[in-house]
Amino acid sequence: MHALDVLGDPVRRRILELIADGETSAGEVGGVIQPEFGISQPAVSQHLRVLRESGFVTVRPEGARRLYAVDPAPLAQADAWFDGFRRFWQPKLDALGTELARGRLAQRKAAEAAPVEDPSPEASSSTTSPHHEAGTETHDE
Repeated sequence: MHALDVLGDPVRRRILELIADGETSAGEVGGVIQPEFGISQPAVSQHLRVLRESGFVTVRPEGARRLYAVDPAPLAQADAWFDGFRRFWQPKLDALGTELARGRLAQRKAAEAAPVEDPSPEASSSTTSPHHEAGTETHDE
């Protein structure tokens, strides 16, 4: 089965996302996939089997559990297939990266140019007359 045939299924893509960070038990995968996609445990097992047989995941038994992990080799095959098409989106992604960097720079410049308020007590009491502070009013007669 071609890598893109395997990745074409949203359930299998989601399973790969779940186990991308490290070994995950079949039960943990099923606990997420079943409610998200409304499928049964046997259906989840079938998707895990397709991923295993196509080489996208490895499985390691640990007692009664089966731990799944991503094997990156088939993903490299899919990546190689996409190489011929990157020219269609790469310039747009590069331009997006440039615009995001410009926005971050503008935010930094605006933050640096903004007046800084002095939160110290001396700064806030300087606007109050020493004769009108609470409890210290004086009467000049």
